[in-house]
Amino acid sequence: MEYDMTAQQKEGFDEMMMRRALQLALNGAGGVSPNPMVGAVIVAPGGRIIGEGWHRRYGGAHAEVNAVRSVAAADEPLLPQSTIYVTLEPCSHHGKTPPCSLLLREKGFRRVAVGMVDPNPKVAGRGIRMLREAGAEVTTGILETECRRLNVRFITAQTLRRPWIQLKWAESADGYIAGRRGEERAIFSSPLSMTLMHKERAMTDAILVGTDTLLTDNPSLTTRLWPGRDPVPVLFRSERWDESDTGIRLLSRNPIILDPDTPLADNMHLLMERHGITSLMVEGGSRILQSFVDSGLYDEIRIERSPAPLHAGTPAPHIAERTRHDAYSHAQGGARGGIKKT
Repeated sequence: MEYDMTAQQKEGFDEMMMRRALQLALNGAGGVSPNPMVGAVIVAPGGRIIGEGWHRRYGGAHAEVNAVRSVAAADEPLLPQSTIYVTLEPCSHHGKTPPCSLLLREKGFRRVAVGMVDPNPKVAGRGIRMLREAGAEVTTGILETECRRLNVRFITAQTLRRPWIQLKWAESADGYIAGRRGEERAIFSSPLSMTLMHKERAMTDAILVGTDTLLTDNPSLTTRLWPGRDPVPVLFRSERWDESDTGIRLLSRNPIILDPDTPLADNMHLLMERHGITSLMVEGGSRILQSFVDSGLYDEIRIERSPAPLHAGTPAPHIAERTRHDAYSHAQGGARGGIKKT
C-alpha cells in the first residue's frame, strides 16, 4: 500500500481489503462455533497482498496465524512494513491457542486494521491496547457494520449471555402449521427450502423441539442435506417419554434436557453458560414457538410458507407486528420468509 495516498484513497483501499478479509472469514462458516468467523489479509507496501488466512475450525489456528503462515519466505522481511487487516480484534488471552496480538507484536507489523472490537470480556480492547503499546498503528471500525453482521451469533452470546435464537416453522397459505388431529400430515417444505434449512442447521450449535414434535414426528434434526456438523438436540423434560426409549432417535444423541419448570430466560442462559451454546434454532409445535415469541426471546424468525391453504388445523404462532419480507421460491411452489427482530 502506498502511504502517500490521499485520505479518501486510503479509506477506499482499507475497505477493499477488509471486504476481502470478510470473504475469507465466511470460509469458516459452520466449523468454528462457538468461536467467531474471522478473516485476515496482509498487505505489503505498494498494495500487494502477501498473506491471507481465516479461522478454519474450532480449536485450530486463528486467522492471523494462518495469514502469517501463508507468507512466502521471500516476503517475510516485509512484515514490519506491512498492514494486516483483521475482521475482529486480535485476541489477547491464552485459550486453545496463544494470543494473536502477541504474534503480531513479535512480527513487528507497522499497522493493524481492525473491523470491530471483540465483545468477549477476555479481550474487549486489550488486544488493541497491547498492539498500540508496542508501537503499531491501529485503525478500528473499518466496515464495522458488515463485520458485526458476520458474527451476530457470537456477539449476542457474548453480550446477552444467551444463545442467538432463531425460530423456524412452516405454514400453509392461510396460517396453519398442521392439519386437524388424525388427518394425514401436511408437507409445506419444498426440496429447495428443506436444503436451505439444513444449511441453516449447519450454522447452528443446537436445535430445540418440544415433546409433541418429538413423539409425533420422531425427527433426526441432522444436516443430512448439507455438509456440516449436526446441531446438538435440546429437549424439555417430559413424563410423556422415557429417556431410555431407543425408538426415539434424538435420545441416542445425548440431548441437553431442560427443566420446563425453570423460566425460559433462565434456561437460555443455562444453555450458554453451562453448555457453551451460542446459537439455537427452535423448531416444533405452536405452543413452544409461541412461548418464545411471547417472551421476546428470539433474534430472527424464518417461515416457510406454502401457497396451498389448509382451511383448518393448528394455527401458526401469533406475532404482534407481522411485517414480513417473503422470498418466494419457484421450486415446487415452496417459499421462505424471514422476520428479523430489530
